[in-house]
Amino acid sequence: MANSESDRIDYPVRINRFLALKGIAARREADELIRAGKVKINGRRARLGDQVHAGDDVTAVARPAKELIYIAYNKPKEIVTHTPQKGERSIADEIQSKFKVVRPGSPQEKLFPLGRLDKNSEGLIILTNDGRITDRLLNPEYGHEKEYLVKVNKSLNGDFVRRIQKGLFIEGYKTKPAILIKEGERTFRLILTEGKKHQIRRMCTALGYEVVSLKRMRIMNIKLGYLPAGKFRKLEGKELDTFLKNLGI
Repeated sequence: MANSESDRIDYPVRINRFLALKGIAARREADELIRAGKVKINGRRARLGDQVHAGDDVTAVARPAKELIYIAYNKPKEIVTHTPQKGERSIADEIQSKFKVVRPGSPQEKLFPLGRLDKNSEGLIILTNDGRITDRLLNPEYGHEKEYLVKVNKSLNGDFVRRIQKGLFIEGYKTKPAILIKEGERTFRLILTEGKKHQIRRMCTALGYEVVSLKRMRIMNIKLGYLPAGKFRKLEGKELDTFLKNLGI
């Protein structure tokens, strides 16, 4: 497996992450391949936790190809993307409802959300069973755009706009510069290339504002469009090809 300067891998790197970044297998699948003795580093059988260094020769015998599924979902408020607490409804519940009976071992059984939206937020979530995508999409190092429609509790002022655009400190961390486009007196579109937990709400709070509504409209080239709340649509064709190509897959 040849290494390229364009791979953007920060060596040394754990073998399971290396395989994920190379698009060979998701990390959990990579661990299974390693346990099964299907992965070698410089001719030696790899072990869990091994490190790959620049120039190492890594070989892997992948499992048979599985059916890969990519779905856009318009998450309504109250649906959670984390493990649900008592009384909460999760995306997994929505998948079960949408596909009626998800048979054990089916591609739908392994669907998971790429990233999160908090319980009080709504909008675009991408669901997939392709573990190669997670790090490439969510790692801020790659700078992939996510666009949100935000409404706050009072009129926007120049200081708010400038500080959001330039980046500001929240709890000891400085956010990356963002694109802010005013849509109304209290409404704006925000384009981020990172996704810290509750980042938009925390940014607004730090500047004396409260988020009234928050909706994700776009992830890279995938747009929410007119997809109704609670509905799914399959990603395919040119839209999917562009998405995967921009992720380097």
